[in-house]
Order: sequence, then C-alpha cells, then structure tokens
Amino acid sequence: MSATAQDADRPGHGDRLGFKPDMVVQELGWDEDVDDSLRESIEDRIGSEMVDGDYGEVVDGVVLWWRADDGDLADALMDSLQDLVEGGTVWLLTPKVGRPGYVDGADIAEAAPIAGLSTTTTNPAGPDWAATKLSTHKR
Repeated sequence: MSATAQDADRPGHGDRLGFKPDMVVQELGWDEDVDDSLRESIEDRIGSEMVDGDYGEVVDGVVLWWRADDGDLADALMDSLQDLVEGGTVWLLTPKVGRPGYVDGADIAEAAPIAGLSTTTTNPAGPDWAATKLSTHKR
C-alpha cells in the first residue's frame, strides 16, 4: 500500500474534530500563520468552505485561531458564541508549546468558564497547532 493510500484510510483532522458533512463551520481569527492543511481537511469534511465572522446566521461549530498576543481570550470566546447553535462546539486552535504565540492551558481554563464554555479535550492539530474543544452549556 502506498503512502497516499494509507493517508486516504486515515481520518483527517476535520474528522477527528467531529465535523460532519453539510455542517456550517465558522472560522474566526484567521491569519497567514494558520495551518492550511488543517483548514482544507475541515472543509473537505464539511463539503464546503468555512464561513467568516460576517456570516450572520446560525452555525454548527466554530474554529477560533488564537495567539497569546491577540487580545482578551474570554472576550473572543464570548464573541465566538454569537452565531453558534445551542449545544455547539468551539474548537480553539492555539500554537503548540514553544511556537510563537503559545497560549498557556491555564489561560484557556480561566477564560472558558467566563464565556460560559467547558473545556473538554486538547489534542494536536498539525505540526504547530493544538486544538482545544470547548462546549456550550445547554440551556
């Protein structure tokens, strides 16, 4: 089996992050340093491009790229909930330890509850980024 065939059999990050076909996923915090292969994996999985912050309709999930110098994380997390469906998920993508813009896990753990979110898991999301799953509390 070739490396290409092996890769085709492995789930992509879009799959591992729990995205499903036809979901509407909003991307916030994009900049030139984001992982384009991760973005492509998510878009391949949902079958369309991610929408931006100006979308204005309900979304099934949010991908928030965040770096230490981007401002107040709690405020950004609250903003990420604006279009998110009740019970939806925010995937907070932060640079890994030792990368420029690294965000300490304690900062995430402090900001999430302020925004009304629960931190569930953190996993690698490519060579330079970590993905932290934040869930909304159902009302």
